[in-house]
Amino acid sequence: MNNVRDYLKKKKERQNENSRISYREKIKNHKFTIFYRTILVFVLIVAVIAAVYVQWKNKTYTQMNVLASAPISITQGSDLLSFSGHLLTYSKDGAGCMDIKGNAVWNQTFEMQNPMVDICQNVVAIGDYNGRNIYVMDTNGIMGNITTNKPVRSFRVAANGVVAVVLDDRDTTWIYLYDAQGNELARFRTTMKESGYPVSLSISPNAQLVCVSYLYVDSGQVKSSVAFYNFGEVGQNSTNNYVSGYDYLNVIVPFTAFVDNKSLFAVSDDRIMFYSGAQKPVSVAENLTNDTVQSIYYGDEYVGLVYISSESSNRYRLDVYHKSGELKQSIEFDMEYRDILFHNDQIIIYNESECSIYSIGGTEKYSGQFEKTVLVLIPQNNAYRYMVVTPESVDTVELQ
Repeated sequence: MNNVRDYLKKKKERQNENSRISYREKIKNHKFTIFYRTILVFVLIVAVIAAVYVQWKNKTYTQMNVLASAPISITQGSDLLSFSGHLLTYSKDGAGCMDIKGNAVWNQTFEMQNPMVDICQNVVAIGDYNGRNIYVMDTNGIMGNITTNKPVRSFRVAANGVVAVVLDDRDTTWIYLYDAQGNELARFRTTMKESGYPVSLSISPNAQLVCVSYLYVDSGQVKSSVAFYNFGEVGQNSTNNYVSGYDYLNVIVPFTAFVDNKSLFAVSDDRIMFYSGAQKPVSVAENLTNDTVQSIYYGDEYVGLVYISSESSNRYRLDVYHKSGELKQSIEFDMEYRDILFHNDQIIIYNESECSIYSIGGTEKYSGQFEKTVLVLIPQNNAYRYMVVTPESVDTVELQ
């Protein structure tokens, strides 16, 4: 009897153990099921998002619809520029800023013979060539006025209102840095014998770096020198704040520009050069050009060079470079262009009567005619919404 009872007891224990194992297996299987279902849902969501993104990225537009329109009056003789989503107008008598609804944000009067303009983000500087005054404004109004003691040859403005100015002094050329209120921050002199004549000047958005392209003659040969000056802590112990530079034989470098605080490029008569570095810029890429550059355009991320096209029926070729120096795309087009804009992932080519918009990848997103004569096209924050300025109105348009 004891053996029977022991057998029955052990049998029951085995049944209970099997029941517990089966229960644990059920819980385990349930957890795995939930896990796999979660992974599947996640993968499906990612796939849907990717599909929507690809569809949006490859989407093309056929219409440019007017969402709003406001009448404006443009003073005869005024030049117009895109200014941080606003419209900048300027002439010999003054300058003004207008918002997307056609409302005047500010007006500044002055008298200039040959006004020069430079814009960095939402700050603009306006000065007179060979004059002695430079006005600094942002999209809200006047920031200050700079008065120099020597004639102004050229200048560039930073996003904080600091202005780098080339001043002429007979055999010596001075480069000054002023804040927006006209206070002198730094200066250094250049001569043809020591460094050459400054043919191009640029300043980083944070005003820490200044780039100067010099032209000089050495032993009967033309040379260019692209020099970098640091006005932060790193450059304080260097002579004239000079921190790095590159020389080019038999080359003229008439154009330099900062794309951001640590990326800039220079264009010569036979190449485009890219530099990088927030403290001591170094050369990161060079691309030789066999054709003559017609125009130079750039944005926050990309640089575009326009050439006369020689290999197709189109008149022009736009080579688009990333700020790292990589050639991203070559776009052939036949339009007589007024301006070329880089805005987010868009390349906008337009004139008074027509417009073509491409993605950075080269896909044509839109091509069409304007209903009115267009003076300036200004991209807005919305991906495909623009401020279009005509002689009689300022229109808000959107691609559809």
